[in-house]
Amino acid sequence: MPQKARIRLSSTDYKKLEEVCAQIKKVAEKTGVKMSGPIPLPTKRLVVPTMRSPCGEGSKTWEKWEMRIHKRVIDIDADERTMRQVMRIQIPDEVYIEVELI
Repeated sequence: MPQKARIRLSSTDYKKLEEVCAQIKKVAEKTGVKMSGPIPLPTKRLVVPTMRSPCGEGSKTWEKWEMRIHKRVIDIDADERTMRQVMRIQIPDEVYIEVELI
């Protein structure tokens, strides 16, 4: 039974995340291994409400700052040749990647 690799990607910039997913997909097609994904996971929203006035005087007006974390999961058959090519992909600083052999 061939071993599988689960690749988890997360980023705040979804365009760069999709570029990395496309590169992994191209490697899988080129080597001819079976791949499922990229499966989008729910986007995490981090919201920070802050008061506009630093001293607290005047009207109570608030600003809400938001950061979204986008996540993808890719399952791929992990033969040695494919995994070497996946490891050589250039990954931007904003994209975090985690590879787990299952």
